Amino acid sequence: MPITPTEKIWFNGALVPWDEARIHVLTHSLHYGMGVFEGIRAYETDRGPAVFRLTEHMERLHDSAKIMMMQLPYSVEELVEATKLTVRASGLPSCYIRPIAFYGYGEMGLNTLPCSVDVAIACWPWGAYLGDDAVTKGVRMKVSSWTRHDHNSMPPLAKTTGNYVNSSLAKVEALKAGYDEAIMLNPLGFVSECTGENIFVGRGGVLITPPTSAGALRGITQDSVMTIAADLGFEVRVDDVSRSDLYVAEELFVCGTAAEVSAVNSVDDRPIPCPGPMTTAIAEEYARTVRGKVDRYKDWLEHV
Repeated sequence: MPITPTEKIWFNGALVPWDEARIHVLTHSLHYGMGVFEGIRAYETDRGPAVFRLTEHMERLHDSAKIMMMQLPYSVEELVEATKLTVRASGLPSCYIRPIAFYGYGEMGLNTLPCSVDVAIACWPWGAYLGDDAVTKGVRMKVSSWTRHDHNSMPPLAKTTGNYVNSSLAKVEALKAGYDEAIMLNPLGFVSECTGENIFVGRGGVLITPPTSAGALRGITQDSVMTIAADLGFEVRVDDVSRSDLYVAEELFVCGTAAEVSAVNSVDDRPIPCPGPMTTAIAEEYARTVRGKVDRYKDWLEHV
């Protein structure tokens, strides 16, 4: 998905022109993958652009940094305001937002303790990650040959740049094999998540999503979906999911900031009914929620 440039990027405390938000080729995190980031969306509402669960995303950014022993130079509140400033400067009614913190230029080697930390926030127009028709037509999934990290090898709860080498390998493998996305298993063989989305398996009117202990990221969209599903009257459980559970699912969907809510129509060429009734109801309510159409969830929106 090509990036469409916007006017400004927030970089280390100030808005700078898009083409001037540059780093040195010897930037530490470019070499060692020691950065943390978030994916956030702003949506068009009746009151103008609003960022979905912005504060929670910045809290997770701080949590990721803490896990990585990275000291962020800006508070959650400062990053929230910087995001709003960046979205306002773009003039876009809706956009994807990418905050990132990384070790900058000046030190090299595996010791990060003396390194400075740079922070940037960019936004640009970006459509549905898995396709505009992913809710209705669904996507084809492949269980990856790549295993999700063990908690004692790389911290899967940290949304760190280096972790996504694992995801990228799985994504490209799936695409080259003719699928849309990959599902990752953990070292014990249980379902963890997709390359950038949490997964929900539906059987007998119950939705099950893997726990963080399985290597899944603590998804903010996942949490939103669980709340919406419960409010719609669906039972939701956090529990281990096996590969075979995927094959016999009565419906299946994935969710994330980029993918939003996307149905799955097959896993390893086993067809899945698509879209299922729970998937459809949740996707519709989620789409209304992020655009400020549901009063009970309006606190999730932070207007810019």
